[in-house]
Amino acid sequence: MNGNSYPSKLLKDAVEAISSLPGIGSRSALRLAIHLLGQPSENVHRFTSAIDRLADEVRYCRICNMICDDEVCPVCSDQRRDHSTLCVVENVRDVMSIEDTGQYHGVYHVLGGIISPIDGIGPSDIAIAPLIDRLRVSDAGVEVILALSGDVEGETTSFYIYRQIMSLGRNDIRVSTLARGLGFGDDLEYADSLTLGRSIINRCEFKP
Repeated sequence: MNGNSYPSKLLKDAVEAISSLPGIGSRSALRLAIHLLGQPSENVHRFTSAIDRLADEVRYCRICNMICDDEVCPVCSDQRRDHSTLCVVENVRDVMSIEDTGQYHGVYHVLGGIISPIDGIGPSDIAIAPLIDRLRVSDAGVEVILALSGDVEGETTSFYIYRQIMSLGRNDIRVSTLARGLGFGDDLEYADSLTLGRSIINRCEFKP
């Protein structure tokens, strides 16, 4: 549908906003917009209010950089978790995927992306420096699990982090990675819980 065929500019603006989301084309966006029009107004306002609050009120854990509602996320504040095991992931979706396995009981560090020169994303654009600072002041006996996707960008990021950890000169930090139950190029969020869980349990030493 071209811009001149919309019966309402309000509908056109809504379709353009919805179609800006990943994986949603203009036809799907139009279908969703019309669906919203058919809903009671209070439902639509509840929907838009949730989006507004997500944009305006979301916070990031000061320890691990995870999305949360308070200064510290529920995982970092849970003393029952193993705080000597630190799982490094790309984003909050990966945290949710790993939590769904029920096989991991440590804590996390969310990078907020991976190194990707082709996209203009370098080490300083993601939360690597806070990770290294966190390890620098950590107690003895820390294991760092590099749980990044097995594509070129993920491997590059893992290698860079490994080099940064080694530069700390500490021999009490073990660096491991997920077992290769995950295929090369696989994203964690698309791995089934059983495969991902086994990859965590059978993790191995990271070897660059």
